[in-house]
Amino acid sequence: MTAARPDAVPVVYRVAGRTDETSDTAEIVLDPVAAPLPPFVPGQFAMVYAFGIGDIPLSASGVDGHRLTHTVRAVGAVSRALQGLPPGATVGVRGPFGIGWELFAAQGRDVLVVAGGLGLAPLRPLVRAVLAARRQYGRLTVLIGARTPGDLLCTRDLDDWRAAGARVEVTVDRPDDSWQGDVGVVTGLLDRSEFDPANTAAFVCGPEVMMRATARDLVHRGLAPHRVRISLERTMHCGTGHCGHCQLGPLLLCRDGPVVPWDIAEPLLSVREL
Repeated sequence: MTAARPDAVPVVYRVAGRTDETSDTAEIVLDPVAAPLPPFVPGQFAMVYAFGIGDIPLSASGVDGHRLTHTVRAVGAVSRALQGLPPGATVGVRGPFGIGWELFAAQGRDVLVVAGGLGLAPLRPLVRAVLAARRQYGRLTVLIGARTPGDLLCTRDLDDWRAAGARVEVTVDRPDDSWQGDVGVVTGLLDRSEFDPANTAAFVCGPEVMMRATARDLVHRGLAPHRVRISLERTMHCGTGHCGHCQLGPLLLCRDGPVVPWDIAEPLLSVREL
């Protein structure tokens, strides 16, 4: 009988804390009950199992030793169950899976982060990692877009990032009466962002149409395609590259992604319905 792969067996984690981010999105903090999973790096994801319901892929929105944080939006049966778990509840976690943001490639360069909607969650640990090692990087710019002010994530972090030296700009598609910031899609913030294309690494996550527009704009402004990294999403079931549900052309995104350089992603995303 063949032994199961270590990353195919869920490890039990307990919900150590839960915070509502928006009306349908919550941040859950997970601590291992016994032996933890191997360390995650920013950009990697876990398969998180709601017992008796199923599992879904969730990028880590926080990595602190063996403690994991995930930001969950309730859109289906599993995500609704996970989003509503109270402190003390347990879940199963497999991972870490995939290729992270490969932040080492940005050392010595300015870092440009562009996030749309829920895409800020997997970028959050990257921002924290850059701020924790400021001398290894140049300027840090974080551009954030959301549908409405009520859909903004990580609002508790933004002032901390600014205080630590990051330039943080936020825009919304549909403002309310209290909103005093920018209005429009996040790519509009690029128009007034100053950066040296030869000395910048960009990291982009959000809806696929937003990532395509952002990456193309950055390349048009002179950024080398291999210095633009995006995080792609397809249906992931196994997390180990065996089921094929997350195939994108020659890539299995649970294994070869989810983070992919734009020079590799662009020709694949230009094929309709691939």
